[in-house]
Amino acid sequence: MAALRRVLVANRGEIAVRIIRSCHEAGIQAVAVYSEADRSSLHVRMADQAVELGPAPAAQSYLNIEKIIRAAHTTNADSIHPGYGFLAERADFASAVAEAGLTYVGPPPAVVRAMGVKTEARQIMQAAGVPVVPGNAEPLKDWSAAVEVADDVGFPVLLKAAAGGGGKGMRLAKSPAELESEFARAASEAEKAFGDGSIYVERYVEKPRHIEIQILADQYGTVVSLGERECSIQRRHQKLIEEAPSPVVDEVLRARLAETAVRAAEAAGYVGAGTVEFLLDASGSFYFLEMNTRIQVEHPVTEMIYGVDLVREQFRVAGGERIDPGEFPGEPRGHAIECRIIAEDPENDFLPSPGTVEYLGVPTGPGVRWDGGVAEGDSVGLHYDPLIAKLIVWGQNREMAIGRMRRALDELTIAGLKTSQPFHRAVMSDPVFASGSYDTRFVDDVANEGWYQLRKIDLEVVAVAAALAEDSTLPTRALQAPAADGESPWVRTGRREALRS
Repeated sequence: MAALRRVLVANRGEIAVRIIRSCHEAGIQAVAVYSEADRSSLHVRMADQAVELGPAPAAQSYLNIEKIIRAAHTTNADSIHPGYGFLAERADFASAVAEAGLTYVGPPPAVVRAMGVKTEARQIMQAAGVPVVPGNAEPLKDWSAAVEVADDVGFPVLLKAAAGGGGKGMRLAKSPAELESEFARAASEAEKAFGDGSIYVERYVEKPRHIEIQILADQYGTVVSLGERECSIQRRHQKLIEEAPSPVVDEVLRARLAETAVRAAEAAGYVGAGTVEFLLDASGSFYFLEMNTRIQVEHPVTEMIYGVDLVREQFRVAGGERIDPGEFPGEPRGHAIECRIIAEDPENDFLPSPGTVEYLGVPTGPGVRWDGGVAEGDSVGLHYDPLIAKLIVWGQNREMAIGRMRRALDELTIAGLKTSQPFHRAVMSDPVFASGSYDTRFVDDVANEGWYQLRKIDLEVVAVAAALAEDSTLPTRALQAPAADGESPWVRTGRREALRS
């Protein structure tokens, strides 16, 4: 199979920019596709060629398989990279690409299909001896069947969409009564998100950690593991912060996770870059969650600690090259953290915050990486995912990485719309996060305690004090001025810290 020479990127935003950069470094021409709303977007400006697909709604542009295949033929592309989201885990898209005589930069359609149906994926993993969360392996017809499974595995349980992931169609039920109402909601949400309302049941793992293993497999049966990523900082099952390696995974557990992930990939017949996701409980037991048949949003933290370009590796595998396990480091080097900078307002329940990026000041310096999808002057609308960029840092150890991320977040300036930046700054200053002892309930727990607002106030006090301290024209007593109620803001801040500890 010949090496790729012209890749059509069937995506937009940050991941399209990311793929185009790897294309150019590898000497591959990049073709962009875009909707009317994205005519002047960064990924369009960076590509060697660009083809308009149609109106802004994704169904008429980025999800239109026929238009994307036609764009590939029109531009003489020899391959298509799906990125993540949109068509990235659609078996019918992978099949259409192959039938059109093009190379799909991803696993075979049969693998995409099998791993996309979560109940089928569970069956494959169970047959391969991969531990799965107790539950059923067949889609359920109604809530009464779900009750029977729940009675068997024990409440609480999770209702999950059989045809998809990403938290859509997922509901927690703590009793038979809750299960009846939540089953209908889960099925409805799954139908809207995936066109399939099938639901299955898993036992709810209390306070787990979300750990995933990056694997890379060639077309000749070689599979390698590139360590784990910690993805437990989530809100509504959507990841917000990732780090690698995990602060709770030691060498022994890493080896067990890696061996299990490789076995899972082999059982699935996997080819390309993929991710095997696990739930890790407090006892050290772990369970298969799902397999993502695409590049992950959080892949940069793995790249930072293993010194690889996973997108370029995808190109190599798709072009028929063999993987040499000796090319990859056996152990992670240092520590990396990623914050997803999203156009959402963390002070208003993370509601969307569309607008125009009036000013963008990107952090730089040692160990700082900015994977952005927008530039100054670009608009962030409601048609697509609100991810603006991913801010990634590397440090020699976790403490250094956290400090570097704090510094980078302080340097970052985005004007014109609200973003998740204040939330990330708050997390980087939180003692629980610093200890590494958090789990997937972290965001929900601290939100219930009013943590975010308290931490935000603390950061504002420090920022104001620092600004005043730098202004030598202000009298020293300005820092000591009491509040209207006679109490110093420093005293109040200290009291809050004492209550938290």
